Amino acid sequence: MNADDLRAVQAPLKDQYKAVPESAVITLSSKGELDADDVVCRVETGKALVAAGLHPATGGTGAFACSGNMLLDALVACAGVTLKAVATAIGFELKGGSVSAEGDLDFRGTLGVAKEAPVGFREIRLSFHLDTAEPQERIDQLTKLTERYCVVFQTLAKPPVMSLAVHRHG
Repeated sequence: MNADDLRAVQAPLKDQYKAVPESAVITLSSKGELDADDVVCRVETGKALVAAGLHPATGGTGAFACSGNMLLDALVACAGVTLKAVATAIGFELKGGSVSAEGDLDFRGTLGVAKEAPVGFREIRLSFHLDTAEPQERIDQLTKLTERYCVVFQTLAKPPVMSLAVHRHG
């Protein structure tokens, strides 16, 4: 896909969202099924069923996906797609590359061992390794726009209002 193809695909959407702003608001969802026997939640990703379980640092066997890794996977996927879309839109010459994310967790917080230890990531680092001959100022532009438009990055950087509800069955 080149910049003209991308503009052609996105132009009618942009026009619609300008004319009818509420049509741009979409609710995404995810659903998991709790396992009756194991400490596992099976999540339908839309492309595959993923069984998530405890990380070995919290007593898991490592046989199941770690939700913390899944969060980093979502960040890598979103940042990679966003970078490619931005590169395409601005005519950035990109021959290839890779995206990686790593995050630091203190499992004392998760296990309730130390109240001062945070539950969750205390730091996440996102990295791009780009195969390009573009000058640094273009790389900086690509980076700035990718950060600005990556949904997962922005959600982590500026957390939304969260709520939790429990519904009892039977």
